[in-house]
Amino acid sequence: MKKTANFFLTAIVLVALSFTAYSQDEETVTLITNVNIFDGENEKLLEGYDVLVVKNLIKKIDKDIKIASSYEIDVKTGGLKVMPGAHANDLSVSGDQTVMVYEPKKDVKKEVTVKVIDGGGRTLIPGLIDAHWHTTYASTPAQILLLNQGDMPEVAILSMTAAEETLLRGFTTVRDMGGNPFAIKKLIDSGKYPGHRIVPAGPFMSPTAGHADHYDVPTETPRDKRFLNYWERNMMSMTSDGVAEVQLRARDILKYGASQIKICTGGGVSSLYDPLDVSEYSIAEVKAAVEEATNYNTYVASHVMTDKGVRTSVEAGVMSIEHGFFATKETLELMKEKDAWLSPQPMKEEDMVWANPISAAKYKQVTDAVAALYPMAKEVGVNLAFGTDQLMDASKAHQQSDYLVRLGEWFTPYEALKIATSENARLLQLSGPRLPYQEGPLGVVKEGAYADLIIVDGNPLKNLELVGDPGKNFVLIMKDGKVYKNTLE
Repeated sequence: MKKTANFFLTAIVLVALSFTAYSQDEETVTLITNVNIFDGENEKLLEGYDVLVVKNLIKKIDKDIKIASSYEIDVKTGGLKVMPGAHANDLSVSGDQTVMVYEPKKDVKKEVTVKVIDGGGRTLIPGLIDAHWHTTYASTPAQILLLNQGDMPEVAILSMTAAEETLLRGFTTVRDMGGNPFAIKKLIDSGKYPGHRIVPAGPFMSPTAGHADHYDVPTETPRDKRFLNYWERNMMSMTSDGVAEVQLRARDILKYGASQIKICTGGGVSSLYDPLDVSEYSIAEVKAAVEEATNYNTYVASHVMTDKGVRTSVEAGVMSIEHGFFATKETLELMKEKDAWLSPQPMKEEDMVWANPISAAKYKQVTDAVAALYPMAKEVGVNLAFGTDQLMDASKAHQQSDYLVRLGEWFTPYEALKIATSENARLLQLSGPRLPYQEGPLGVVKEGAYADLIIVDGNPLKNLELVGDPGKNFVLIMKDGKVYKNTLE
């Protein structure tokens, strides 16, 4: 009986600790001096300014901020805690029991030392945002991710390492458009592990034979629809057929913590059973997903490339088109009218090598369409996001930075950086109350915003190629008020 009691006490401890993580956060105050600020919105730099960061938010932006060597901040204390000396992970091996104590919650004042960082006249920009990233796919080899239907412990370890590498490329936030990054997000948000912010879509959905169908034994279809394969059970992607099943899966995904829902209304490159020209989901099914997302005060994004698929999706209420490479000018104008978003990727044929010749042929079709899409989207003035959709190769994840430089083929450096910061942040706002980060705005340098900041050695508004080599040119990277890289000292 004692062992059982200890087990349940330990379970209570683990649950309680998940709700009191705020009391364990490191509280810091940082003053960044003498920087030229690109605020994410305006082309003109604020020259010779200081930025005061208190905890995780930008407190003040001004010239010559005067501040003492210490700073008084408000700190939350109290809540459920483990009594000192107790063993939170003891399952009765030693006979000890875990004991919880409750302290009344209150705000107290705390003196902290101010850390001063001299920017030396360099350029300070907002942390970059990738609007189409896959935390669990980007650096996981295909043989692990697809052929084995996702060995999840290995996927998690690879993805956790890759999340830190993404952060050190200056991408402080990603809109995760497929996969299961929820545990990784929780660990990163706790402050215990380095990595980017995650705005998760969770597992993406398609009908059977669609882009999300990774059931690799076609000779055994139709399979029992009550059965979820390993990939689906681990919330990497889902198939759903018919309005009722779309509703059920959408609710499951939202229940799991998704900030938005991603469906597939057209064929894909990596998937086996759907040529690029096919349409996936009926209009009724798409509207069912949109209704469920709307009920949850968020939105639906859709993987689709054909003009017909883009138009049908937008007319059914989809607010973000992922890829959309074959959209016509008329369809982009419809998207603008509906205030929908276009989220393409500036990929080239040489970016990926496909073992499957069918996927290679489909990829060439896609990359051939890229050059025409961007100038047309710019001319129409449709809401335009920047994302990279890196997949299944850690050695090529650095292309995330290259893709941002590649936007310079169609946009000025200012326009490209605005898209990758404040414009992408506007897209994130479509998640409404489901956006996990509600304390301040993302993608901008302004008072009250999250302190996600980069100091660039040089001026990327004059030379966009600086962002293509973050290891060399990003001399400081801060996320949520915490410095993860600083070569200025």
